[in-house]
Amino acid sequence: MTGVRLFSLSENTASVNAFSFWRDDKPFIFLNNFKTVESSIFDAAHELGHFVMHKHGDPKETRSAEREANSFASTFLMPAKDVRARIPRKVTIDTVLQGKLRWRVSAMAMAYRLNSLKLLSDWQYKSLCIELGKRGYRSSEPHSIDRETSLIWRKVPEQFWAERTTKNDIAADPHLPLDELEGLIWNLAGVGQRPTTTGNVLRPV
Repeated sequence: MTGVRLFSLSENTASVNAFSFWRDDKPFIFLNNFKTVESSIFDAAHELGHFVMHKHGDPKETRSAEREANSFASTFLMPAKDVRARIPRKVTIDTVLQGKLRWRVSAMAMAYRLNSLKLLSDWQYKSLCIELGKRGYRSSEPHSIDRETSLIWRKVPEQFWAERTTKNDIAADPHLPLDELEGLIWNLAGVGQRPTTTGNVLRPV
């Protein structure tokens, strides 16, 4: 694998977390950045698992492939030795919330990983999930971490602006509407980095 091409989904589609595919032996991942930061990180690792283990093979194995990709993401983001070395014997909800910040995952994913490593009994895991749900962690991620951004995407608009390249020029090559082009890249550049225009020339914020 020579590197993954990472883009954001242009539509705020709640039913789609992420998807990936190969094209000309190059891997592409599209993330829904309207999800929580923690969800996007897990989704990226999930799609990486597909690349490593499946290369999007037999569609009949979709369910097992999804389970395997989830297991890969959980293991990749929260390595067993690291988790066992840092998590105390007595696990509380504060332990889970501190752990999620270190490993940059959701509170629910953190609790699930602790249960899978037998650091939480099934009863403890169920109790913690109920308490996390009461605190809003089942549907969102209170006190979320900062979203990772692309240093390259920040520099690209500046270079185009220096060359007096317009957004129309850029969109013409892949034959994309301007709004779709911006939707694919600006979320990965980070808040405050979305290109604006003077006339029709790219100008960074």
